[in-house]
Amino acid sequence: FGYKLVVFCSILMAFVFIEAQQLSLDDCCKDGQKRGNDNEDCASLPLISPSTTCRIVQEQCCVTVLEDNMCTTGINVAKEQGLCDSLFANTCETKTAKMCCDCCLVGKAALELGLSCDHSLSVGYQCGLVSRACCVHGSQNNQTAETTLTEGKCAHRCEGNDTCICFKGYKLKPDGKSCEDINECLLGASNCRAGERCINTEGSFRCQREVSCGTGYELTDSNNCKDIDECETGIHNCGLEFKCQNTQGSFRCLPKMQCGAGFIQDALGHCIDINECVSQTGPCPRGQVCINTLGSYICQRNAVNCGRGYHLNDDGTRCVDIDECKAPVPVCGGHGCINQLGSYRCECESGYNFNSITRLCEDNNECRHYPGRLCAHKCENTLGSYKCSCTTGFKLAADGRNCDDLNECESNPCSQECANVYGSYQCYCRRGYQLSDLDGMTCEDIDECALPTGGHICSYRCHNTAGSFHCSCPVSGYTLSPNGRSCQDVDECVTGTHHCAENQSCFNVQGGFRCLSFECPHTTRLERSDTVRCVKSCQPNDFVCILDPTHSVSHTFISLPTFREFTQPEEIVFLRTTVPAYGVYPLVTYEVNFEILEGNLENAFDIIKRVDNGKYVGVVRQVKPLIGPVATVLKLSMRNLTAQGDSSQNIINVHVFVSEFWF
Repeated sequence: FGYKLVVFCSILMAFVFIEAQQLSLDDCCKDGQKRGNDNEDCASLPLISPSTTCRIVQEQCCVTVLEDNMCTTGINVAKEQGLCDSLFANTCETKTAKMCCDCCLVGKAALELGLSCDHSLSVGYQCGLVSRACCVHGSQNNQTAETTLTEGKCAHRCEGNDTCICFKGYKLKPDGKSCEDINECLLGASNCRAGERCINTEGSFRCQREVSCGTGYELTDSNNCKDIDECETGIHNCGLEFKCQNTQGSFRCLPKMQCGAGFIQDALGHCIDINECVSQTGPCPRGQVCINTLGSYICQRNAVNCGRGYHLNDDGTRCVDIDECKAPVPVCGGHGCINQLGSYRCECESGYNFNSITRLCEDNNECRHYPGRLCAHKCENTLGSYKCSCTTGFKLAADGRNCDDLNECESNPCSQECANVYGSYQCYCRRGYQLSDLDGMTCEDIDECALPTGGHICSYRCHNTAGSFHCSCPVSGYTLSPNGRSCQDVDECVTGTHHCAENQSCFNVQGGFRCLSFECPHTTRLERSDTVRCVKSCQPNDFVCILDPTHSVSHTFISLPTFREFTQPEEIVFLRTTVPAYGVYPLVTYEVNFEILEGNLENAFDIIKRVDNGKYVGVVRQVKPLIGPVATVLKLSMRNLTAQGDSSQNIINVHVFVSEFWF
């Protein structure tokens, strides 16, 4: 049917290039076809040319013949049995035969159903060719009407309706005019018998008896086996340095270059020197030594070989001892040397051991051999000896092995005081200093004023000094107490440092003094004590004075600090009476009331009544803090009441001075 089946177990990417070679590509293909007909392994064919292209063509032509034969087998099974079950196997060869069998059955079925042989089923290119071939072949067998050839329109014959048809053995091409050969062998349309092989020809085929000639032979048209001249056809694999010589069924590669005497030729044609001293038995006379040379050998007189530690005498007749101890370079490296027959021995100095293998004196590492027994602290090996050393804080003792404590304080490492301890030292500081956290040796001043408790060290102000501190008080009104921290009020009234006039009374307050002047009415009498008190003393017929309920007017004073912490009321003034709390006078019952009339700044004060020793007492309390300096006069009323409603009162003016300081 004139097509090639291209189903391979490996895909060939075809390429064409011109290469100088002895065989043509047709010759390479013919050799591959012959080996395919002989059922040889196409993947391991003998080389017939050094050309890579020839090898590829040879292999692929072999594969094509094998697959054509497999496909022909499958088509024949489809035509004879109508089933392909006998070809079921999982090998590459059987798969090809079964594919052709199945596709042929599809073509026969299309013919039986009256369908077109050129169907459009997507069964693949190879399967479509086999299917169409089986369909067309069956249709041609049923064709009876033929017409004569009409020149100019059809290649072979033309029917009445201008349809072209081809001679037997050909099929119409897609152009509808030209014809191409049908491969009857591929379609299984031949009538070759068993033992014969179908060979396709132009428009027909022929049957040839199958004969296996074997490797190196080919089958002639007369079915005879003929030797293949590999050298002439160029299918040998001899290299450039060899020439090909044909033999029956094979060939030989002979080297082009001939090797001379003393050389032998290897498989690649190279000349290799022959070692006559090894290949021959005793080429030299007794007492001589054979020495190989390039292409030959020489014989030399056998020399006397003295052992280690000996050398030939001056006559060269015998071996004498070598005195290694007299060599120019000392063999024992400065140690004692004792010569021996054929050898020597080193007398090593103290701290060294003789190594019998290297024949040298090697240092003895005492620190490793006697750990912890030589030095109290650290042992360091030296050449031929060792030395001891001490850890930090110690010094080597006079015996060179033990360690004594080092008094680091002698070198004054500390900025102030140093205390030596075993193996170390400790720095400490004098009062008012602390040890630095950075180096542990420097003493830094302690700022007592900045400590959390610094605010309570001094009453007023704290001044830091190197290693200490000092307190100070306000410029005037205070003096520093003997403890150096508290501030004491200066009583200007006692010391006479006030400037009050003669008609004024001096009252000392916290941090200062006040000059107060009190004038009593003409109708009263003036009494002086800690409290200035004006007691009413009316003249006869002075009804205004007599009817005035105020019995007395008193002036007193009190100095208060500015409280830093005010947690509860402070009792500051006590107004004591002579009125019994639970008793009564004859025919009269008394009651006492206390009241703040004026001067209560910010309501910072109140007055309560209580009983003390059976008598009524009025207590003035500070209930809220006041920030000084501030001054006020609390005008207090102490009113005496009777059951009849009669009352008298005493006015007490408390001059309150609040200092700006808490002390």
